[in-house]
Amino acid sequence: MASGIGIANLPNQRHRIVAKRGAHFTIMVVGESGLGKTTLINTLFATELSPAKNYSRRHVKQLDKLTEVEIIKAELEEKSFKVKLTVIDTPGFGDYVNNRDSWAPIIDFVDDQHEAYMRQEQQPQRGEKTDLRVHACLFFIRPTGHTLKPLDIEIMKRLGTRVNLIPVIAKADTITPSDLNVFKQRVREVIGAQGIRIYIPPVDADEDAGGIEHARALAEAMPFSIIGSTDDVVNAEGKTVKGREYLWGVAEVENENHCDFRKLRSLLIRTHMLDLISTTEDSHYENYRLEQMETRKFGEARVKKPDNPKFKEEEEALRKKFTEQVKAEESRFRQWEQHLIAERDRLNKDLEIAHSNIKSLEAELDNLQVGYRGSQRTR
Repeated sequence: MASGIGIANLPNQRHRIVAKRGAHFTIMVVGESGLGKTTLINTLFATELSPAKNYSRRHVKQLDKLTEVEIIKAELEEKSFKVKLTVIDTPGFGDYVNNRDSWAPIIDFVDDQHEAYMRQEQQPQRGEKTDLRVHACLFFIRPTGHTLKPLDIEIMKRLGTRVNLIPVIAKADTITPSDLNVFKQRVREVIGAQGIRIYIPPVDADEDAGGIEHARALAEAMPFSIIGSTDDVVNAEGKTVKGREYLWGVAEVENENHCDFRKLRSLLIRTHMLDLISTTEDSHYENYRLEQMETRKFGEARVKKPDNPKFKEEEEALRKKFTEQVKAEESRFRQWEQHLIAERDRLNKDLEIAHSNIKSLEAELDNLQVGYRGSQRTR
């Protein structure tokens, strides 16, 4: 029998090519300030990719009312395999009283990366392309125990059609396990009812039973409940682990009885990183490219959709109403101030009269005491 022609060696060739090139992975984190986005990223990749945020100046950012986009790049290596990691942070999102359109910079950034890549593909000289297309978007949900907020629903709808959206419940150690399970179910129900598209790990029929079961376990765990910490603490068994120490005990990052951190890390890095990359390339980017090619001529720049005139009318009406309310409050304040000044003057006059009466009484008392002493001497 022939020994074969070497086709079975192709996977080894592929492995060598991939190992030589390495991988480029871009992850975006979206959520309100203070939910531990930076801490989670540092915990996921076991290194300080980004320093902790300084929230003492948070009020200064809030005055600007801007959602920013910060890009952090790093190169990680494990067993001679290199990954060029890019983390996209979005400070400022959801931090204001009026968060209308706060998602716009985030959505524009995602679309702009598809646009930039598509334009590079259209060039006659196509060398090494700059690629910041987002492969996975972690959306951080505040652990309120109730349900998703309208702002969460709005941006998740928009992100789900553009990126691999992975919802996570931040700071899972701040609510009880029973409340966490109820909260997870409520979030799943809202996601289903609102038609929000989230990333579901594919189940490959060709995989072994363990691989299929693992993919199903990851899908059932969504939204992932997470605890982020880079601190070493000692648990009840005397082992040093990553976690947070409380009076009641230790919340361990990698303990699956405490949170889903290990499942999230497995999804992002160990089992589905390449699927996240290929899904971005074959689905999200292709959908964007197809839509743009159908609606514009070759080489034409992307035209952003104009603002809805209805929103502009509503905004103008709200601005007018706000101005009128401010004027009314200022008028009421002036009247109240004048009333206080008049009341202060009246009280000061009453106080002067009272002091004058006290002085008169003290003088009468002195006269009486003098007269009393004089009568005592004559006796």
